[in-house]
Amino acid sequence: MTEETRIAVDAMGGDGGPSVIMPSINDFLSKHDDVKIEVYGNEKEIIKHTKKFEQSLKSNIEIIHTEEKVLSEDSPSHALRHKKNSSMSMAIQSVKNKNTKACVSAGNTGALMAISRFILGTLDGIDRPAIETMLPSLSGHTHVLDLGANIDCKSEHLYQFAVMGSVLSMILDDKTNPCVGLLNVGQEAIKGNIQVKEADDLLKNSNLNYVGFVEGDDIFCGNIDVVVCDGFVGNIALKTSEGIAKFISSKLKDEYAKNVFTKIAGISSIKVLNSFKKVVDPRRYNGASLLGLKGIIIKSHGGADSYAFCNSLEIALKEVKKDVPSCIDKKLKEILG
Repeated sequence: MTEETRIAVDAMGGDGGPSVIMPSINDFLSKHDDVKIEVYGNEKEIIKHTKKFEQSLKSNIEIIHTEEKVLSEDSPSHALRHKKNSSMSMAIQSVKNKNTKACVSAGNTGALMAISRFILGTLDGIDRPAIETMLPSLSGHTHVLDLGANIDCKSEHLYQFAVMGSVLSMILDDKTNPCVGLLNVGQEAIKGNIQVKEADDLLKNSNLNYVGFVEGDDIFCGNIDVVVCDGFVGNIALKTSEGIAKFISSKLKDEYAKNVFTKIAGISSIKVLNSFKKVVDPRRYNGASLLGLKGIIIKSHGGADSYAFCNSLEIALKEVKKDVPSCIDKKLKEILG
């Protein structure tokens, strides 16, 4: 990169806080020693976890002390009004002030969305930001949005999500004309609620590569690049897929451990099993983008371990390099005029 890239990290968010986040920063910087990390949180707690840092990388982090943090039980409105000096708010503000180019947090999702929207604002033409992530598919991955930011959506919101998801696929996947599908209870035109049917009409008249209604299994089949839905449906789809991955991995372990013969079979197929585990491991896909904001905000899973949180940092860096908000803004202006 021609100029220094700085990323803000809310070190107090998530189940593990600094004990998980700081080791992941160390791993990340060992691969990207030209990146600087601004770490927001309680300095005493953070410093405890920098002892294992490579000496050459310690200069790549700057700790900004604050004792205030957003709790998991805080409502978005409470966090927005009463936690202005929290590690989350300060990290987001650094993006607004252009001190950093992205913010990564494993904290309270509702608070992160509310504070980000208030501080950064939304792009012109976007009413509501959406949470997007990639889920594994037979052809690589599928972009899915919204995953929980907007429980009730109008057709216009679904249309906006489709535009943002399409642009993101163009940028990150180098696809010139990504396939976009609208998640529904069936592919027939008569199926679906009013919002989905009206969004279908809007998308049919757009210049997106819209292929119509898709069903849940299409997320993983590899024939669709972007799947659009409201946050209620999307969050259920996400949590279901994570549960299925854990279920399959657990049952495979149980079956191979049944007796000496299955154990031998397991040893002989260890490479295949490890490859399979790598593909379905939810940690590889940790890091959801809050699309539609005037800045890059990445939400890590609250229960993420160091490996998973490191992946969210990788996504933040990739979006910084591609300047995702500017690309979405440009596309919106082309479409909306």
